[in-house]
Amino acid sequence: MIRTNVGEKLRPLDKIASGGEISRIMLAIKTVLAQRDEIPTLIFDEIDTGISGRTAQSVAEKLALISEFHQIICITHLPQIAAMADHHLRIEKTVREGRARTEVAELSESESTEELARMLGGTQMTEAVLQNASELKKMASDWKEHNSDRMRENRQRNPHEKE
Repeated sequence: MIRTNVGEKLRPLDKIASGGEISRIMLAIKTVLAQRDEIPTLIFDEIDTGISGRTAQSVAEKLALISEFHQIICITHLPQIAAMADHHLRIEKTVREGRARTEVAELSESESTEELARMLGGTQMTEAVLQNASELKKMASDWKEHNSDRMRENRQRNPHEKE
């Protein structure tokens, strides 16, 4: 049972939450339990549904914190979340010979920036959009560097960390 807004009654989670909301609730729970949970890989899909801006940045930061204890696989359409990733995979569905195919490609650093630019600007790959994508990646890197001491301290306290 959960109450998602002040003044609302407690109701079953599956009756009031979308897939994205459920993913974000799971993210909140996993953030609290990150150091105790022994599940090695967490998958978040639709975590970006219905959010943007500062909320998306907050989700990205929580995912980065959890990634100190777990492998995170996150399917996202938001550049704020994608920019925080240590590794990028681009997943595309194509049609060849009358059949749908899913293609997965690991992206280099420059390809990652280009993909972020595509997410930001759609079909127009302008210098301004590329600059914005580079700045987003730098902000993510700066955030991780600024929070690395906190993340390292958390790792040292983690009783389940494998050597």
